Amino acid sequence: YKNVIGSRRASWRIIASIEGRDSEKGHAENLPIIAMLRRQCESEIAGISDDLITLLDSYLIPASPGGEVKVYYLKLKGDYHRYVSEVAAGDTHKRAATEAYEKANQLATSSLPPVNATRLSLVLNLSIFYYEVLKQPEQAYALARTAYDDAVIEVESLADENDHHEASMILQLLQDNLNMWAEEQQ
Repeated sequence: YKNVIGSRRASWRIIASIEGRDSEKGHAENLPIIAMLRRQCESEIAGISDDLITLLDSYLIPASPGGEVKVYYLKLKGDYHRYVSEVAAGDTHKRAATEAYEKANQLATSSLPPVNATRLSLVLNLSIFYYEVLKQPEQAYALARTAYDDAVIEVESLADENDHHEASMILQLLQDNLNMWAEEQQ
């Protein structure tokens, strides 16, 4: 699903950019074709996402034992609702993404250490959702800052090299976002 949805999202961004550029420049002759392609991408993103969300809701989330597995599946549900909310009108998928992400975050906070890669990736995606989709930069920054500060002091204590590497990579992404958001807010 990740590769399939990733290519559709990239295509949608390119098409939307071209559509905006042509609209600004008054190239109306291309706009109907571009709009049709954009709508096709939106439909594909919604279809792929809905398929995975149904799989998560019907089988994976109910069968998960809790802890890290359940956090991962709830994060995934939030991610795919976010992908649809980025391209679709209305608040239905925004609300569903918020609900899934918040459930995942509550469970992660209560059951996983701050340096856990699944917990960190959840916070990374949730903070991006707050920033880019919900347009709540203060909440995004606060969430990412707290997660970063809590995890960075523990990352060196990870004994497993793969865990250390994965956590360090996500911490770097969080730090990059924090730096970028701080600059944008000035």
